[in-house]
Amino acid sequence: MGGRTAPTPRLAALRQRDYRLLWSGQLVSTIGTQMQLIAVNWNVYELLKGTSFQLDLFGHHVALNSAALGLGTIGLARVIPIVLFALLGGVLADIHDRRLVVLWTQVLAALLAAALAAAALSGHSSLALLYVITSLTAAVGAFEQPAEQALVPQIVPRAYLTNAISLNQINWQVGTIVGPALAGVLISQLAIGVVYAINAASYGVVVAAVLLMSYRGAARGERTELSWDSLVEGLRFTYRTRLIWSTMLLDFFATFFSSARTMLPLVAGQVLGVGATGYGVLATAQSVGSVVTGIALSLRRDIYHQGPVLLVSVAVYGLATVLFGASDVFALSYVAFALTGAADTVSTVIRGTIRQLVTPDHLRGRMTSVNMVFFMGGPQLGELEAGLVASGWGAPIAIITGGLATLALTGLIAWRYPSLRHYTSGTSHEPSEKSTEPSQV
Repeated sequence: MGGRTAPTPRLAALRQRDYRLLWSGQLVSTIGTQMQLIAVNWNVYELLKGTSFQLDLFGHHVALNSAALGLGTIGLARVIPIVLFALLGGVLADIHDRRLVVLWTQVLAALLAAALAAAALSGHSSLALLYVITSLTAAVGAFEQPAEQALVPQIVPRAYLTNAISLNQINWQVGTIVGPALAGVLISQLAIGVVYAINAASYGVVVAAVLLMSYRGAARGERTELSWDSLVEGLRFTYRTRLIWSTMLLDFFATFFSSARTMLPLVAGQVLGVGATGYGVLATAQSVGSVVTGIALSLRRDIYHQGPVLLVSVAVYGLATVLFGASDVFALSYVAFALTGAADTVSTVIRGTIRQLVTPDHLRGRMTSVNMVFFMGGPQLGELEAGLVASGWGAPIAIITGGLATLALTGLIAWRYPSLRHYTSGTSHEPSEKSTEPSQV
């Protein structure tokens, strides 16, 4: 019996003190961040609702919904800093103590949220300010996210990594349940600036948690320097490792076309007619589905047929998006939106596990930064795309066509990348693998 490997304990990652501290701090911060995200979107909607934007197309005047266009543009304000700074953030995460990078970026994010709160509470909030602070916050996140995600494999044993990623997803989704619901209540009962102030305070919990961590040190393995070659090395590794590259393409296309979250104010206010409180409740649906699924995954010891399960989960995500766009009944909309969260959680856990296991430690920050461009750039650009379509043809059409596009592209990636289609847990995929698969989609 000595040859058998002991089974991984349930919730094993939480037995690691440093991970437990980081996880707890990020839970509080995620609640605050999601509250602010909901508040900013509603703020933009309130400032622009009932107005239209006149566009001259080939001599014809077209009236576009300003609120839809404004909500789409806020996505552009988030994605530009990510594209500009994420790769640099990945290099810094591979050079410096990742713990310190997380610490200082949280301090900067707290200051930005405090500035937004001060402006709102003093009556000086404006569209321009919302866009500027949203962009600056995204820029800070471009440095924080690669360091945080690359830090996890340094404080959690390799055998517990899948469990840690599942718990991270639960953390995120619990925050996105509590945050939107609480924001909806506070927006309807109190000043919107209170939401921004709570988010500023939530970053202090993360700062305290990071200061209490025992871990110190930079990435293990080859020494990395801040240079163009270091940045290109991360891009080259990600592109040439076909298993990682295919999961990033899948993630980008799904979130680009099925990014329905930014249309929630329009769905709640114009399609379902449930107001700010209903908007806050509807915004929790995706997270409810994610948490239920995340708990189930965290109690499992592994997912074996990871490639096929990943592809099926993204297809379900697309189908649920179509159903959500077609519904005008609150209960059905809630269930469909919850199903997108459940499918996305399965996809996220599998993608995260594959990438962390295949990537050497000294490249994890840069791999994560490339993924960040896909993972965050997809939905943010998708918000702009959805806003443009919704401004001309309505939110339901924007959401339905996005879901259908996701289904089509999932099938295309499944066909073009057989290594993903056939991947199972425990399959060996070295970073230097030579692939005969097509280099482009």
